[in-house]
Amino acid sequence: MPTSAALDVVAKSLNLKFFEVPTGWKFFGNLMDAGQCSICGEESFGTGSDHIREKDGIWAVLAWLSILAYKNKDNINGDKLVTVEDIVRQHWATYGRHYYTRYDYENVDAGGAKDLMANMVKMMSSLDEVNTIVKGARSDVSKVANADEFEYKDPVDGSVSKHQGIRFLFEDGSRLVFRLSGTGSEGATIRLYIEQYEKDPSKIGRDSQEALAPLVSP
Repeated sequence: MPTSAALDVVAKSLNLKFFEVPTGWKFFGNLMDAGQCSICGEESFGTGSDHIREKDGIWAVLAWLSILAYKNKDNINGDKLVTVEDIVRQHWATYGRHYYTRYDYENVDAGGAKDLMANMVKMMSSLDEVNTIVKGARSDVSKVANADEFEYKDPVDGSVSKHQGIRFLFEDGSRLVFRLSGTGSEGATIRLYIEQYEKDPSKIGRDSQEALAPLVSP
């Protein structure tokens, strides 16, 4: 779920079946064993297929080489081969660009971290209040259209995973995701995922920090 929503946009556009699962490779394994998933990835750039039940960097490299070979199949003797950058920019032009970053707040007081998450759950019941706070901080940020606490029901075994992250979803496709992990005697870690979606072709080549500034800056 915390991974960029870029995959969602592509899958919906191409009418492909896709699954949004909680953090943890085990959720992919269930889908693969049931023959429902053949490629998967996570927000820390791990990617893999259904030949093993774990991320596979060698497979990811071979996948990119296969893409490059296909894109250049009619241009082997050409003056200029299609590059990874060319493919990525073409992708952005077609589907828009998802500018993405993550902030980790480690060794946070566990009690305080739980209180923070509980308060955000309460805030979800009043989007008007949320939008007032957002607009008070940055007037150039899109309106929050929806907020939820992610919950996943495994389509294979029916198990339910609750409290997997709090999401604030904006009208323009951007989002903020807060996820609590690592609670224990050493404190907690709060992970904040920030994603700015941009469809304007004139703005898809911006520096990431510039594009994310409205959501990152106070």
